[in-house]
This record gives sequence, structure tokens and C-alpha cells, in this order.
Amino acid sequence: MMNPPQSGNGPEADRKLRTTVALADEIDLEQGLVEGGDGRPESWAGLRLRRFLTFLAVLGPGQIVMMADTDVGSVITAAQSGARWGYALLPLQFLLIPVLFVVQELTARLGIFTGKGHGELIRERFGAGWGWVSIGGLSVAIVGAIISEFSGVAAVGELVGVPRSMSLSLAVGFLLLVVWAGSYRRVERIALALGFCEMAFLWVALESHPHLSSLAQGFAAVPWHDADYRYLVAANIGAVIMPWMIFFQQSAVVDKRLGPGHLRAARWDTAVGSVVTQIVMVAVLVTTAATMSFGHDGHSLGTVGQIAQALTPYLGERTARLVFGAGILGAALVAILVTSLAAAWGFGEMTGYKHSLENHPREAPWFYGVYAMAVAGSAVLVDRVPDLVRLNLGIEVMNALLLPWLCQSDLAPPN
Repeated sequence: MMNPPQSGNGPEADRKLRTTVALADEIDLEQGLVEGGDGRPESWAGLRLRRFLTFLAVLGPGQIVMMADTDVGSVITAAQSGARWGYALLPLQFLLIPVLFVVQELTARLGIFTGKGHGELIRERFGAGWGWVSIGGLSVAIVGAIISEFSGVAAVGELVGVPRSMSLSLAVGFLLLVVWAGSYRRVERIALALGFCEMAFLWVALESHPHLSSLAQGFAAVPWHDADYRYLVAANIGAVIMPWMIFFQQSAVVDKRLGPGHLRAARWDTAVGSVVTQIVMVAVLVTTAATMSFGHDGHSLGTVGQIAQALTPYLGERTARLVFGAGILGAALVAILVTSLAAAWGFGEMTGYKHSLENHPREAPWFYGVYAMAVAGSAVLVDRVPDLVRLNLGIEVMNALLLPWLCQSDLAPPN
């Protein structure tokens, strides 16, 4: 492998040089020309091992953003879909996998080949006006998202008998400590660990033992004529493709300093994450559909507690509370991390202040300040508002409507 020489033209020149070297190494790997320790070309077995190790090193941005994608609002939307319409919305979950991958893969590619975040690229190519339009839409989406996540934290606390103010305060303290006292690598590892809690939903779905014949009916019976069904279709689309995901993954790729040589691994990172996040959505939908009757007179789950109650036929009341609580709490915390960092990165890219997790809080006070305000401010709002399940559905529909707004840069005339 080539060792990148040092440049005397500053950090930007060094970055470009490292990128060129990484790309050259990737070409060598493709041709099997990288030499092993004995000076001979590397074998295909060695090449596959090297690719796997590269994937493990690159793994992170795609997985984290997809785990955050299956947030509290998404879980509630999937649960409502299963409770109200049974398996009728199941095909949509699979159809959204390639759509989700295409959007986020393009985002990762932009970050890898430009070394710039989404907001910075919009500002440079289309001007500050279009940039602030995108940031405005991002801010609305992020406020709604973080409120949804904290509503999940509060609901989990209430499930286990913890007062809302205490559960919110503990969550805020934990999230501030993770970012203020960490680096990108450390934040990434903690986010991956939190997101792993969502795998609890897969276990619950397996325990529900859904009937294959009922699953097949979901692919055949699609009640497009019903307005409530169409509303949940929009909510599910908004629950899968969220505006802040674009800003987060591109900025995370840049902060992790990935280059063109890492593109293959970054694409796999995104692809695996796209499948996993939709499997979690499917698991929640299947569980609630298998638990409750469905059809036009189907039920609606009005609180997070009712969603947890839907799991009790298979797990028992106490286990259901613990399993559902762990899944919701992990989903909520990783989503708050992602959305708040997306806000801090986005504003930093537009204003030009330092915006990296590698900077100490004293070096980037605005970056860490925006993050802290997003976290603490949203928690205060949730502490003063009652149950937000209905609002969660509305937020997912809003996300679907905001996506074209945030993608307007593709159509706007460049300066």
C-alpha cells in the first residue's frame, strides 16, 4: 500500500493527496497488484480479507443514520400501520429499501468525493440564499424529530415508573456528555451500541409467529381507495426517508475523513443499513398486525404504553415492557444524537464556524452550543406537552413533504 507523503500546502492539500493515494490503492486492489509481505501480488483471498477489514473500518455513518431512521416516530408509524391495516402496508416497507439506499448512497458519495457537507455544497454551488432555505427546512424537520424522540424517552420512563422530568433529564445529561467529552470515533461506537437495542423488535416479531397466508394477503389487498390508508402510506414514506439523514451522513463521512478509496465499503455500509432499518420496521408492523384484528374497523394505538401492551400475548407484561422499552430507548437516543449533530453540522457548514467532533468544545463553541440547544430545548418542550403519538404521525407526513424542499438544490440554477 502506498504511504501518503506530507504536503506543505496546508490541510486541504494534504486531504486531496491522501484521497488520491487511497484511490490509487483501491485500483491496485481491484487488479490484485498490492504486494504482500514477500513482495508478490496479493491473492484473491488476501484481497477479500482486505476488503472486509476496510468495510469494518468504514462501517459507521451508514449504519448509524439507518438506525436513527428507525426512530420513535417510525416505530409508532409501523405499529399504527399493523394495528390499523394488518399486513396491507407490508409491501411498502420492502419497496422503500432501494429508494432509501439510492438517496443515502448519493449522499455518501457526495461527501466522499468533495470532502464537504451537504449545506456547504449547496452554499458554494447555489448561493447562500438556497443554502438557508435548505437549513430552514432542516431545522423544522429536526425540531419535530427530536420532540418525537424525547416523547419516546418520556414514555419509556413512565412504563417503568420513572417521572417524565427525571427520565428526560437523565437522557439530556447522557447525550451532552457523549458528544462534549468524545471524538467522532467514540460517538460513532456509542451510537452503534445504542442502535443495536433495536434488534429487540426482531425477537418479538419471531415470537409472534405470523401466519404466512396472512402475510401473503397483505401483498394482494391494497385499499388505495381509503384516505386513512393513503395517510399512513405518506407517514411510512416520511418515516423512512427523512431530510436530516442527508445532512448527517454526508457530514459524518467528511468528519470520518473517508476518501474515494473507501467508496465500495461506504456503499455496503449504506446498503446493509437500508435493509436492517426496514427489517426493524417490518418486525414492528408484523408484531402489531399479528396481535390485533385489522381491516377497515382496525384498531389504533393511541399511546406508547398501548404499543407495548400489544407485545404481551407473546412475552408477558413485564418482559414486553422491558423489551419494548429497550428498543424504543435505543432508537430514541441514537436518533437524538444523529438529528442534533445534523443541525450542528448544517449550521456550521452554512456559517463557516468550526463544525467537527474532532474539535474541542473550546475550539468550536457554536457547534457544540447548537447541539446542546437542540437537545436541551426539545426536552423542555416535551416535558410540558402530554402524549405525542398523534403528533408523531403528523411529523412523519411532514418529513415526506419536506424532502422535495431540501432536495431543491438539484433543480436550482447554480450561481
